[in-house]
Amino acid sequence: MSVLLFLPLCSKYVNNQHFERHSHFCTLAFLFNLCYNCFMENLDLEYICTIIGNLSGIPIRLYKNDEQVYYHSLVNLPKDPFVLYKSDILNIHSNLGYYITPIFNYYGIVNFGDNKIIIGPTRQIRANEKDLRELAFQLDLVNEFADDFVRAMQSIVSMPLDSIMQILCVINHLFCGEKLTLEDIQIYDFHQEALKQTIEDERTEKSFDALSEIQQQQEVHNTLALEQTLMNLVRKGDTAALREWIDNAPAVRGGILANNELRQRKNIVIVSTTLASRNAIRGGMDVEEALSLSDSYIQKCELLNSMASLTNLQYRMILDFTERVERIRHGKQPSKLVIDISNYIQHHLSEAITTEDIANFLFISRSRLSTKFKAETGINLTDFIMQEKIEEAKRLLRYSDKTSYAISSYLGFASQSHFSLVFKKHTGKTPNEYRELHSK
Repeated sequence: MSVLLFLPLCSKYVNNQHFERHSHFCTLAFLFNLCYNCFMENLDLEYICTIIGNLSGIPIRLYKNDEQVYYHSLVNLPKDPFVLYKSDILNIHSNLGYYITPIFNYYGIVNFGDNKIIIGPTRQIRANEKDLRELAFQLDLVNEFADDFVRAMQSIVSMPLDSIMQILCVINHLFCGEKLTLEDIQIYDFHQEALKQTIEDERTEKSFDALSEIQQQQEVHNTLALEQTLMNLVRKGDTAALREWIDNAPAVRGGILANNELRQRKNIVIVSTTLASRNAIRGGMDVEEALSLSDSYIQKCELLNSMASLTNLQYRMILDFTERVERIRHGKQPSKLVIDISNYIQHHLSEAITTEDIANFLFISRSRLSTKFKAETGINLTDFIMQEKIEEAKRLLRYSDKTSYAISSYLGFASQSHFSLVFKKHTGKTPNEYRELHSK
């Protein structure tokens, strides 16, 4: 039995402690030859996992009978985020598969016999600090442990999902004798329906058919006015008007973007994502955040292979951009200063924000900052900061199972009792009463 591994080699060598970020396939031929030799002589799975982890720079795990028997990572994570998605990932039973989390981290898995090799998390572009702090919160990490977690996650090597899966395709061939390509890999995206708990399949299918399906009509390209209307709502952050528009969206005949229905739908999602991100930026959304979010949605779009999942993704994408703009725009024509203040607050909700912090960040005096904000919005800046924290607390109480103590700590409150007092002042209910009301 022989195996021919023909892979391009990088010009740099990589030691067992570091993987160059810009050389994802460095010495992979060497890696797989090692795997093959181990397979032929004395299969040492822990050794194989160590080599893969060292060369990729991504955490890796070995499971046997659904129990973890080995873990290796070049970065020191206070807690492995894999635990949040463990049951879903372990339920992937085909020889080769992958799983994408709600913030677009992904895991690859190879099943052979009673064993599973699971690599991840990684993503094509580095996650922003806000998403990582929320992930730390979901893992019950607070204070310095959350800081350590964010730093460690940001130091994990970023790698395209296609690269991860090509590595695992070779491992799968060695262990299972199965030759797979990327086209053969089934989608395992259990979080597609959980992107937004309030989205219903029936509604999204009905709503966005108008945005992408080719109607058999004589009119050609009637999309410009509709596109301008839709993107204007994104730019203004008007989610209420967006939902109303979607419910009554007219039929659309778009251009022919591909010669098959699935590719046509994907291309439309990609175009609409690009347009939404640019209009969100015009509405005041942070440029890096908007472009990163756009890249993530486009990447996810390319991985989906059903019309329903693409429809759902498109609906969530446009709402996501609109909601993010809505959170930073206050008033009909907010100034750049107000938008900059709102962006700062949204990116630092998990900290004890002060007006002095914002003033220093924007290079403006604290008194002038507070005066201009109050004059334009009609609300004191300190009250606005607390208002935004309470809105985030309401979201977490509704959509997470975290305790009031964990939420208060995550949002930078001095104590749980202080959090409860402020929350009741703003909502008329204690945190527990609010959660109970919205869990029914």
